Parts: sequence; structure tokens; C-alpha cells
Amino acid sequence: QVQLVESGGGLVQAGGSLRLSCAVSGRTFSTYAMGWFRQAPGKEREFVATISWTGANIYYANFVKGRFTISRDNAKNTVYLQMNSLKPEDTAVYYCATGWGSDRAGYEYWGQGTQVTVSS
Repeated sequence: QVQLVESGGGLVQAGGSLRLSCAVSGRTFSTYAMGWFRQAPGKEREFVATISWTGANIYYANFVKGRFTISRDNAKNTVYLQMNSLKPEDTAVYYCATGWGSDRAGYEYWGQGTQVTVSS
């Protein structure tokens, strides 16, 4: 069974930074593409970023380009999301998942999420 555990969320002021981590266990992490999604209260879960299993291919949602960076360390079975220049509208629960692309249907296993709150 694959397990994903996110960490690194918290409360930050607008303009600040956070680094989210997602530790994966249960299967060979290095063969998985990975993604980050987020869900704000009352809104649908939306795509943030995705990275191929080698790290060679990366895609971002338009609203995070230039501010967020997805990366992975296959030796540590971990995928990261570095978030800079945070805005109040980035407030959401952030989820990592195994899979590829911008559609939730392309993802199989999900973590429990980590809360990110950006104050103005």
C-alpha cells in the first residue's frame, strides 16, 4: 500500500515562503510521477504542479508560475513544493498525489493534506 504524508504547512504573512514536503512509502517512489493540488474552502481541488519520475518534465498551473517550484529527491522518496511570494489567495489545504498531469483523474494515491494559511 502506498502512503503519502505531507508536511511543512503553516501560517505565513503575504510575501513569505513555505516549503512543503511529501514523503512517499510503500512502493518504488522513483517510478512515480508526482503532483501537488490544493483546495480552498468552498472550492474545487485544483492542480498546482506536476513532475515526472526523472524530474525532467515539470508543469505548473498558470497562477503559480514564477512563484512555486516543484522538485523531488528520489533517494529520499520525497517531493517538494517551494512556495515563494505567497498571497492570501494561496490559502488552502495542499495535497500531494502519485500521477501526472493537471486532471485529478490522472492521480491514484493521495496524502491527507497540509494546511497553508497566508495572512494579509
